[in-house]
Amino acid sequence: MTDAAMTYCGPAPVPEQIWRAWNLDPVLLAALAVAGGLLLWRTDREGRTPALIAIGALVVAFVSPLCALTVALFSARAAHHLLIITVAAPALALALPLAARLPASLSLVALSAAMIAWHLPSVYAAIWWSDALYWGLQAAMLLPAWAFWSAVLAPGITAEDAVARALLIGGLAGIMGLLGAALTFTPGILYIQHVTGAAPWGLPALADQQLAGLIMWVPGFVPLAALAGLMLRRGWVAGFRA
Repeated sequence: MTDAAMTYCGPAPVPEQIWRAWNLDPVLLAALAVAGGLLLWRTDREGRTPALIAIGALVVAFVSPLCALTVALFSARAAHHLLIITVAAPALALALPLAARLPASLSLVALSAAMIAWHLPSVYAAIWWSDALYWGLQAAMLLPAWAFWSAVLAPGITAEDAVARALLIGGLAGIMGLLGAALTFTPGILYIQHVTGAAPWGLPALADQQLAGLIMWVPGFVPLAALAGLMLRRGWVAGFRA
C-alpha cells in the first residue's frame, strides 16, 4: 500500500518538483475563500490579525507544497499537524472562539484521541485510500483543538485560572511528547507508505519517522511553552490588579 497517487494531496514530490506541487483543488480553494470571508466578516477589529494568521496557516497546510510533502515524508506530516494544532487553532480561537464554555479538559481528550488515531498505522494507511477519511480526521483534530484553545485563551482570567490553563497546555505538550517518543524510539518502520517517497529526499523511512518524533518534541513545544507563558503572565497581571 505505497501508491502515493491515491492520496488527497497527490503523488509524493521529489526535491526538484516541490515548488510546483501546489494543491489547486477548486473545491478546497472555494471552501477556504468562503470560510476566510465569513471569518473576517464575523471578527471585530481586534480579531482581524489572528483571523488572517489562521487563514494563512490553513493555506500553508492544505494549498502550499507542504500538503504534497506530507505524502513523501512523515516528518512533513508531523509539521503539518503542528501547524494546525499550535498555529491555526489558537489563531481561530482568538479570532472567533468555538464552544468556549465547553470544558477545556473535554476538548483535550477529543484532540488527544484524534492525534493518537492519526498515528495508528492501520488508520494512517486507510487515509491514503479515502479522501473522506482524510478530511474527517483533519476535522477531528482541528475542531477540538479550536475548542480547546477557545477555552484556554478565553478572557476574564484569574490567577488561579492561569495556573489551571497552563497545566492544560502542559497536558497537550505531554501527549505530543509521548507520541514523539514513540516515533523516535520505535525500532521498526510504522508507516510503509513513506518508504518510497522519503528516499529521494535522502532519508530512510525509519530516519524520517524518527525526525517526525523530534519535530513533535522540540519545535512542537516552542509555541506551547509560549502560550503557557502567556497564560501565566495574564494570571500574574490579574493577581496584581486584584
